[in-house]
Amino acid sequence: MSESKSPAAELDWIDGGQPFSTRFSDVYFSRDAGLDETRHVFLQHNRLPERWAQLTTGSRFCIAETGFGTGLNFLAAWQLWDQVAPIDAQLHVVSTEKYPLTPQDLCKALALWPELATWTQQLLQQYRGLTPGWQHFSFAEGRVTLTLLIGDLFDTLPHLDAQVDAWFLDGFAPAKNPDMWQPALFQRMAELSTAQATVATFTSVGNVRRGLQAAGFSMRKVKGFGRKREMLCGSLDSRPADRWHAPWYARPEQPARAERHALVIGGGLAGCSTAHALARRGWRVTLLERHNQLAQEASGNPQGILYAKLSPHHPPLSRFIQSSYQYSLRLLARELPPTADNWQPCGVLQLAGSAKDAARQAQLAAQGYPGDFLQALDADQASAVAGVTVEHSGLFFPGAGWVNPPTLCRRLAEHPLIRIQPLAQAEQLERTGGVWQVRSASGEIIAAAPVAVICCAHESARFQQSAHLPLKAIRGQITHLPVTAQSQGLRTVLCADGYISPARQGQHHLGASFRFDRLDNHPSNEENLSNLDLLPALSKQLQDSFAACRERATELEARAALRCTSPDYLPLIGPLAEASSFAERYAVLNKDASQQPTAPAPWHSDLFINTAHGSRGLISCPLGAELVAAWITGEPLPLPRDLSEAVHPNRFLLRTLIRGNRADRPKAPSATPPE
Repeated sequence: MSESKSPAAELDWIDGGQPFSTRFSDVYFSRDAGLDETRHVFLQHNRLPERWAQLTTGSRFCIAETGFGTGLNFLAAWQLWDQVAPIDAQLHVVSTEKYPLTPQDLCKALALWPELATWTQQLLQQYRGLTPGWQHFSFAEGRVTLTLLIGDLFDTLPHLDAQVDAWFLDGFAPAKNPDMWQPALFQRMAELSTAQATVATFTSVGNVRRGLQAAGFSMRKVKGFGRKREMLCGSLDSRPADRWHAPWYARPEQPARAERHALVIGGGLAGCSTAHALARRGWRVTLLERHNQLAQEASGNPQGILYAKLSPHHPPLSRFIQSSYQYSLRLLARELPPTADNWQPCGVLQLAGSAKDAARQAQLAAQGYPGDFLQALDADQASAVAGVTVEHSGLFFPGAGWVNPPTLCRRLAEHPLIRIQPLAQAEQLERTGGVWQVRSASGEIIAAAPVAVICCAHESARFQQSAHLPLKAIRGQITHLPVTAQSQGLRTVLCADGYISPARQGQHHLGASFRFDRLDNHPSNEENLSNLDLLPALSKQLQDSFAACRERATELEARAALRCTSPDYLPLIGPLAEASSFAERYAVLNKDASQQPTAPAPWHSDLFINTAHGSRGLISCPLGAELVAAWITGEPLPLPRDLSEAVHPNRFLLRTLIRGNRADRPKAPSATPPE
């Protein structure tokens, strides 16, 4: 699945400030009373007021919508949810949009509905820098999530993993946008629907009614809104036959759980993000950390960089990074106010240090990304943005910057449902009586809960249940450089083969080394010198500014830690299977990889993992945590199916079975990504 260019909506403003699509020559909502129309068509005729009032505590409900548009339907549904649903229930909305409104246009359009201001303000706070792909949002302390599928719905909906309870079949009128109202859409709607799913749409066109009926929906005409005589509503009458899906990537059957309680093992970015995601969903979390404080290993650097190196060809790694980066910015905007010590959205400038880099960046810049996501700068423009002279052109990511990871970890763990258990050295995992027990080396039970999530970087493989995973530790060292008269002008993060940050507490941070031959955390003079060698590609002005540091490299402060990576550089996020049983159950694939086994995977009941984020933990851990939470709760996955499979831990069991062990032995990466 490749990312297609998805330009912004083209609008005129008519009749007192209402948005009008010039591309489709159609309005976004009723000229008479758009909010009332939404309530009549989508809320009332999906019977949402009564259905939501009858939900039990801890329930979840999923709406899918074709055409996010101005977000009016989403906001009206959210308002109603707050009014009638149980306080601990969760609403998940998935909405497609081929031509998203710009933040400025969205703000102007929604200003027409002041009664929605409380909800509108929260949406606008996070609605920025939208690019093609999947954009995940979390609102109302986790009570409401929104996943926007930016692109053609015939490209995005096939990759959605969700169980939909109600459909908002919206979009421009069939006569204006006939390409959308097709049998393939109606068929996919049926495939994604629960047995009790309902559907409502403003149109009563015969082809739409017949198409929905052919897909398995029972449809009827009812009174339309305002001057519209009729509209359609209905419910799923018969589900289509299930197509084959790889059972090793299927949703594990959820066992009966005595309580919503999870153990999260590891108190770095992955663990704290996972604990936070679950707590926002009403889960009690015990967060185990072997040190006396959180973020003491690779997540303990004073400045981490929000670095998103993308490919113009959009392979899985690049698409995962892009969606993850954008979600991390939303989480930071929501959870951590910028300060001089916490984090700074000062921007990240990725410099083109070679002709190959310049060509890649030119291809990316030509793909129509919005200016609040990335900007192409020549060397003079880059120097003006950076505040120091740089010799190369580059891509500027204005929303990015640096973060103090320990501060973020502590903030994520500051939740009344999270209990931090320090000095907890987890050595063994054992499932007993529907509960995971974590034991120390002596066999003492440290903690227990129905669900467990392993988030221990390369040490995640210490447990018998995860020992088969091909995790690799990589040492990285950063060097602390004292501010100089010349360097204090640096206003943004500079990246090339390495990076340097603007000063925090009187120090810049330069790095990072990338070593397989040392697995200790003692700083070395050799790596300080190799880090200083990164400066010429970043800025010769900064190289000159820190010239004296080479003579006293042994005196420079530094910090070394171990990252964790996988053979394909993607993290491992999802449920764990029992390795030997997996090989036996799917042995036929060793002889013929085209076979389609149907036996369910031998899952470890309620055991999950979130690890191997490498040097990208700041951008990939938060969305990785949302993905783990979705696997645990059964809610819609926040990534397309092909990406959730690309990061699934079972991918290595599958490759080993098909190709043999040699295919998945970790190998040294070809380049050193920044921290």
